[in-house]
Amino acid sequence: DRFEERYEKGDTPWDSGKPDYNLINIVTQKPILSCKAIDIGCGTSNNAIWLAQHGFEVTASDVSETAIQKAQEKATAANVKCTFIVGDFLSQEIAGTPFGFAFDRGCFHAFNSDKERIRFTENVASVLDRDGLWLSLIGNADEHRDGPGPPRRTAKDIVTAVEPRFEILSLESGHFDSIHPNPPRAWICLMQKRE
Repeated sequence: DRFEERYEKGDTPWDSGKPDYNLINIVTQKPILSCKAIDIGCGTSNNAIWLAQHGFEVTASDVSETAIQKAQEKATAANVKCTFIVGDFLSQEIAGTPFGFAFDRGCFHAFNSDKERIRFTENVASVLDRDGLWLSLIGNADEHRDGPGPPRRTAKDIVTAVEPRFEILSLESGHFDSIHPNPPRAWICLMQKRE
C-alpha cells in the first residue's frame, strides 16, 4: 500500500526515468546473453524496457498498480513488448518460469529482517533456470546519509540471505543511477544460482 500511495502521489525519488547504468554495465560487459528475464519490483519499467530493447523476453512485476499502468504506457510508447504483472512477488505465482536472468533494483533491501530477505532469495531462486543469474542493486550500509534514501544493508546481510542458494560472482560498492547530484551508495551484486 505504501508503494501504491507513493506512485499515486509521484513521490518516487528512485525513478530516474532511464535504465540504471549498473544494469547496462553488467549486461553488456559480462556479457549476459539475451534470454527470458524477470524484473522484480519494476516500477515504471525503465530497466525492463531497456532489457526488452536488447533482446530479452521480459516479465516485469510490481506491487503498485499505478506503477504497472505507467510501465505499460512507457512500453507502448517505446514500441517494446513486456509482460507486466501486478502482484506481490513473495506470494504470487509468476507465469513464464523459469527465467535465465533476474533483476531487482531496490527490492532485496526493502525487507528488514534476515528471514524476509532469505524468503525473497528463495523466491528468486525458484523462478530461475539452473545456473540462472540474479543482479541486485542494494542500498549500501557503508554510506552515512542524513535524510531520506534507500534502506541500507551490509555485505553480511547479503551473504546471510543468499547463501547457500546463490554463488556471489561479484559484490561491488558503487552508486545507484540517479537524477540527484549526490546519488545513494549501492551494492552491485551479481549472483548465480547453485545446483
